[in-house]
Amino acid sequence: MPVATIYSRAQVGIDAPVVTVEADISSGLPQTVIVGLPEATVRESKDRVKAAIINSGFQMPSRKVTINLAPADLPKQGGRYDLAIALVILAASHQIPIDPLQQFEALGELALNGSVRGVKGILPATLQNQSTSRELIIPTSNASEAALAPSQQVLMTDSLLGVVAHLTGSSKMSGPKRQSKRASEHFTAGTSVKLTSMETISQDSDKPLLSDVRGQHMAKRALVIAAAGGHNILLLGPPGTGKSMLASRLSGLLPNMSDHEALELACIRSISNELPDHHHWHKRPYRAPHHTASAAALVGGGNPPKPGEISLAHNGVLFLDELPEFSRQVLEVLREPLESRHIVISRANNHVTYPAGFQLVAAMNPCPCGYLSEQTSMGRDRCRCTVDQILRYRHRVSGPLMDRIDLHVDVPTLARGTFSDPQLKGDIREHYLAETMIRDARKRMRNRGRTNAQLSSKEVEAQCLLESQGQKLLDDAVHQLGYSARGYYKVLKIALTIADLEGADQISSSHLSEALNLRRLDRLEM
Repeated sequence: MPVATIYSRAQVGIDAPVVTVEADISSGLPQTVIVGLPEATVRESKDRVKAAIINSGFQMPSRKVTINLAPADLPKQGGRYDLAIALVILAASHQIPIDPLQQFEALGELALNGSVRGVKGILPATLQNQSTSRELIIPTSNASEAALAPSQQVLMTDSLLGVVAHLTGSSKMSGPKRQSKRASEHFTAGTSVKLTSMETISQDSDKPLLSDVRGQHMAKRALVIAAAGGHNILLLGPPGTGKSMLASRLSGLLPNMSDHEALELACIRSISNELPDHHHWHKRPYRAPHHTASAAALVGGGNPPKPGEISLAHNGVLFLDELPEFSRQVLEVLREPLESRHIVISRANNHVTYPAGFQLVAAMNPCPCGYLSEQTSMGRDRCRCTVDQILRYRHRVSGPLMDRIDLHVDVPTLARGTFSDPQLKGDIREHYLAETMIRDARKRMRNRGRTNAQLSSKEVEAQCLLESQGQKLLDDAVHQLGYSARGYYKVLKIALTIADLEGADQISSSHLSEALNLRRLDRLEM
C-alpha cells in the first residue's frame, strides 16, 4: 500500500516547526506503532485514534500500521497529532483520498467519539503556516486564538467526520472570523518587524491612573521617568505608603503595544493556555507573582519547559512586592534576563528560548519591621531593628541584582492630612499630561531605535555628550559612591530620559543631579 502523508506542527518554545506525519500499512499482526521520538502522550494517541476512527463509522486496518513523525530527532508531546494520525491511517487504507492530504496541516486532539478538542500553541502554528501554501486545519474551539493572526489559510473543524467531508467534497470547512483588525499584515514568525504605527495612549475607563495616588510626588516623578525610558525601578518605604499602588500605575502610563509586540505576547500566552483578551489586545501585561514563587514559576521550567512569569510579563511590567522575601536563588536567576531580555531553559534532550523583555518594578521595606527612621506620636523611634538585622535583611538582595535596577526611590510615610485635604485630591489631568510627556519622549527614543534603558554602552557614549561641569559631577559621584561600570552607564541613561522628557537636546547638570538622586542605593550601601 502507498505511504500517506500529511503535515502537523510541534511546539518548541514559541516556535512551531513542521512535523511530517506518515502512515504505512504492511503485513503483520494488527497493531499500531508510532516512531519518531514520541513522548507518552503521543504513544497513547493510537488508542484514542482507533476509537475515534471506529466511532466515526470507518474501519481500523486489521494489519500492522506504522506511523512516522519526522524529523525523528525532534521530541513530540501532547495530543496535537491525533487528527493528523487518524487522517493518514484513513488515507493509507484507501477510505479517503490520499493525494489531497499533502496540501494540509492538521492540529487537534481526538475524543473517543471522533470530535476534535482544542490544543495549546495554535497561534504560533497559525503564524508560521503563513509561509507555506498549505491550509491549516484546527479545532473550532481554537478559532478565536487563530483569528488573531492575519491568515486566510485556516480551516475549522468539530470532528473527524467534518474533515473527511471536506476532503471528499461533500461539504466545506470555514475559517475563523478575524478578531483584531489591527493585527499586522506583515508579521511572519521568525523575523523581526519594525514598529510601523504610532504607540497610542489608551483611554480605557478601567485603567489605573497616576492621579489616584495621593502625595508621593518624587515617586510619581520617578514612575514617569521609568515609563518613558523603560527603566527598572525599586520602591523603598514603610508598609502602607502606596508602593503597590504606584507599581500598578506603571502599566497605565506605558504606551500601548504595537501589533508585533501584541502578537509576540499572544504567542507566549497561547502555549501557556492563557488566551489573550481580545478587548484589550494592545494593553501591556502586569504580572505580580507572590514571594513564595519558585524559580521555575518565575523564569520558566518543567519538562517540557514552559514559560514563567517573566515571559508572561514580556513587553509589560513584572512587580515583585516584598523583594527580600523572595528566595535568593529565585532572585539571582533574574540577573541574566534583565540584561539579555530573554531566558534560555536547557534540558537534557532540548532547550528552548523564551522572550523576557519585562520592566521590573520591585518594592521592599527599609528594614525587617518596615519602620526605619519612622517616629511615634511621642517622638520616639518606631523601629527596634538592630543594625545587624537591617544589614541581613538588605543583603537578601545581592549587589549584582541591585546594580541592574536603574531607579531606587523612597516612598515615605505621607504627611498628616494628605487624605482629608480636598486640595490634595488627585487631578486626572496629571495622568494624561504624564502620558503625553512619555509619548513625546518615546518619539525621540524611537529615532535612536530603542528605549534608553536598552541602549548599549557605545550608544550611550555617542548620545550622552556631557559638558565639562556635568562630567565632573558624574566623575565625583562615581568616585564617592563606588558605582560600577553598569551603574555609571545607567545614570547616563536615566539623565538622557530626563532630557527627553523635557525635550532637551543635551544632558545638563540638572538632569545628571536628578538622575543621581534617583539612584540612591548602590552596591556599597547594601
